[in-house]
Amino acid sequence: WPIDWRLYLITCRDNSSLSELTVPGVSKQLDKRSSTCDDTKPGDGKTTPYTTSQYRATVLMVCRQLTSLDLYDTDPINIHESRFDKILVANRGEIACRVIGTARQMGIKTVAVYSLADYNSRHVFLADEAVCIGPAPSTQSYLNIDKLLEAVKQTKSQAVHPGYGFLSENATFVQALEREGVAFIGPSVDSINGMGDKLESKRLAAAAGDAEHCVFLAREIGYPVMVKASAGGGGKGMRIARNDDEAREGFRLSTQEAASSFGDDRMIIEKFVDKPRHIEIQVLGDKHGNAIFLNERECSIQRRNQKVIEEAPSTFLDTWTRAAMGQQAVALCKRLGYYSAGTVEFLVDSQRNFYFLEMNTRLQVEHPITECITGIDLVHQMIRVAKGHPLRLTQKDVPLRGWAIESRVYSEDPYRNFGLPSTGRLTKYQEPLHIPKVRCDSGVEEGSEISIYYDPMICKLVCYGNTRKEAINTSIKALDSYVIRGVAHNIPLLRDILTEPNFVEGNLTTDYLNQVYPEGFKGRQLGEKETLNLAAVAATLCATMDLRSRNFLNSSSNKIKAQPLDTWSFVVAFLDQEVLCQVKKLETKFKVGNDDDDDDDDDDDDD
Repeated sequence: WPIDWRLYLITCRDNSSLSELTVPGVSKQLDKRSSTCDDTKPGDGKTTPYTTSQYRATVLMVCRQLTSLDLYDTDPINIHESRFDKILVANRGEIACRVIGTARQMGIKTVAVYSLADYNSRHVFLADEAVCIGPAPSTQSYLNIDKLLEAVKQTKSQAVHPGYGFLSENATFVQALEREGVAFIGPSVDSINGMGDKLESKRLAAAAGDAEHCVFLAREIGYPVMVKASAGGGGKGMRIARNDDEAREGFRLSTQEAASSFGDDRMIIEKFVDKPRHIEIQVLGDKHGNAIFLNERECSIQRRNQKVIEEAPSTFLDTWTRAAMGQQAVALCKRLGYYSAGTVEFLVDSQRNFYFLEMNTRLQVEHPITECITGIDLVHQMIRVAKGHPLRLTQKDVPLRGWAIESRVYSEDPYRNFGLPSTGRLTKYQEPLHIPKVRCDSGVEEGSEISIYYDPMICKLVCYGNTRKEAINTSIKALDSYVIRGVAHNIPLLRDILTEPNFVEGNLTTDYLNQVYPEGFKGRQLGEKETLNLAAVAATLCATMDLRSRNFLNSSSNKIKAQPLDTWSFVVAFLDQEVLCQVKKLETKFKVGNDDDDDDDDDDDDD
């Protein structure tokens, strides 16, 4: 951790103590060696003091990263290496915070961009500078190339990191930056056009011009087919069609979603392979012709073509298959002259035959699990490569150690089609960072707003273990310790998957959720005895509260007295049933039964 960055942080103050951050040696130092914040005006941390919100957001980021620095020990940061002075992060949310964190470790100043809906977001406070780029809709802000170029010029940024989604695979954006002499922290225009655009990367993909053309192509290929946005990613702009009507409807919905999310409504139609595994290879190349692969990620658990839980490595691949897939991915990179981080996706059948699916010419959402098992900071590598440095690693330097599992925590109701988006304010938010080997990549904090305009991701919960069993147990403990209030969330679904027998045994396919939950996720189903026990506890608690209230009124000087009671009747409602409970106060305990019970029966089983 660069000492100049530690000292740079200790220039501002929050009025409250930071001892709850539980980072040894840092909390007291920050409390002791800090000056007063100024909440009356926004600050840049140098000429103008930080506001309290800016300070706390920055300190939280530092403490999160201090607890995970030991992950990146394979190719650590060299602060004496030449670097950019300032980069602009053309994204929002957790990935913007992620890029800012590594840039700060490298001693690089950062610029955040934000829409009006994100003016109070965490990534805005973490950056050294922030520029508003337009209204909430992404087409008018994060997808607006002209606005982003204005922000680059205004802040005199030397490079732009696109994160993932939005303009991360947009060749027009890269060309515009090149004309301005600004580096793009990603691959070349030729690579994006050749591989990032799925119309070019899939030889068997057919471009559909309209809904009827889509139906024609689907019949020619043979159902089922995938109707997919050319510029798509993250499950957006994708539909599976098994007949003509579904093809027409899928084309209509996918074009609308693609235009809104990516600014590109072109569609491709390709054969859909039923029940394969989705396994991807992380690749990394430089501008000097070097390329390596950083092992694989198992990404088969998906809903609506968006990943839910990922892990690295895969339980399914043997050493030979892993090497063969990696070598093909590297060969593809070298043939293209590809540099920066990228991901080659494969479908793998039950015989371990693998088929090229596509290449994503950007940083993947699930990159943290690769970082955990290799000790390589991918954002650091992307920035180095963009600056022109060669890779310091060769293939034999890439380790495969331990196991990592990423659970995507979303603001969604998992009981409704595996995840109906939920919006609102996080009234209570506490990440399980006190648990060892837990990493939280998030762009929110307590009080943050989950907007209707963007992806409802709250956090990527990454848990590491020496073995898969250890990683699973750590994930379960972390999910049980996670506190989220104010919005619905999918933690119950994630928690259930981690203990489901097929997952524990590693029996996964892309149809996992539909196979395990054919009628949708219903949560853990209580048995009859468990239901009655919970109803009895709930009724007893209500009776106890009522009894205390009556005793208080009767013991006070209040003229209004409460009538003494020793029997209460309650209806305890569960999701799909109601339980009638009668509670009777005995001398030293309560007796719970129902109206049919004999009041004089003191059977201990009902107590």
